[in-house]
Amino acid sequence: METITSFTIDHMKLLPGLYVSRKDTVSSNVLTTFDIRVTRPNFEPVMNTAEIHTIEHLAATYLRNHKEFGEKIVYFGPMGCRTGFYLILAGDYESRDIVELIQELFIFIRDFDGDVPGAAPEECGNYLDMNLNMAKYIASNYYENVLKDIGKERLIYPE
Repeated sequence: METITSFTIDHMKLLPGLYVSRKDTVSSNVLTTFDIRVTRPNFEPVMNTAEIHTIEHLAATYLRNHKEFGEKIVYFGPMGCRTGFYLILAGDYESRDIVELIQELFIFIRDFDGDVPGAAPEECGNYLDMNLNMAKYIASNYYENVLKDIGKERLIYPE
């Protein structure tokens, strides 16, 4: 079998950042998949499922309600390795095109207070596996150390 593109990225060189993972064409529509890499693979601890789950609920809610991008959101969800998230947008984008959106998203998560959307037994299959405080901590760390003054080296995959 052919190696998929995401496995050809040297994860020993990969820093937390915001990367275009791939672009696919479905019918005549381009879908852009973003790699929102929150922790450094193989160097930093991975995120636990409770904070990932919380970030997923908050991010999906925020993104799908966004005035500009809401109708372009195809998917937001965690990576199996627990080092980040995938965001799929309808359209042909580069990482720099969504920096502001992702900054706003992580500020929203960092500052969120109240009940996590969709975190009730009638709304979620694992509603007890949530950790808002850790989700806020991760969002704050990612915003301050990666997104706030993001440079080109964190917008394009390393060679």
